[in-house]
Amino acid sequence: MIIQSLAGYFGALKHKLYEGSRPGAFMRAWNRIDARLYASGVFSPRNAVTLEVVGRTTGRPTSLPVAVAEHDGERFLVSMLGPDANWVRNVRAAGGHAILRRRGREEVTLEEIPVERRAPVLRRYLAVAPGARPHIPVDRRAPLSEFEAIAHRYPVFRIRGR
Repeated sequence: MIIQSLAGYFGALKHKLYEGSRPGAFMRAWNRIDARLYASGVFSPRNAVTLEVVGRTTGRPTSLPVAVAEHDGERFLVSMLGPDANWVRNVRAAGGHAILRRRGREEVTLEEIPVERRAPVLRRYLAVAPGARPHIPVDRRAPLSEFEAIAHRYPVFRIRGR
């Protein structure tokens, strides 16, 4: 019971730090630190990478930490904040061209997958990205039908090498 209470508290806190589906000042600073760590591959989870994409208005590269979900032998990125997340808008504006960094640099194309194929990837994503759980209103162990019901709210991109 205590663990559930703590999980609820930290989930609410995490949700507050991303109020309005945008990271606040604290989370922007924290994400910069994580992006550097993830790119180095040191002190970071196995599925953590840094996504680098050109900003749609500035034209400058922006970097942020993301979790890669592997499903059926393919890799995917999921937007836990939905379609209005800046990185999603930047990736779309860049025609999917991006760079993944983790102990090196991998030029990739991110290809958005159709809504009807997202549910199993979303479930896998919640299994490997615990920080995303407060943002996606489905239990990670829920049946696929529950993920299908919300799949239209969370863009999913297949990672393709260039």
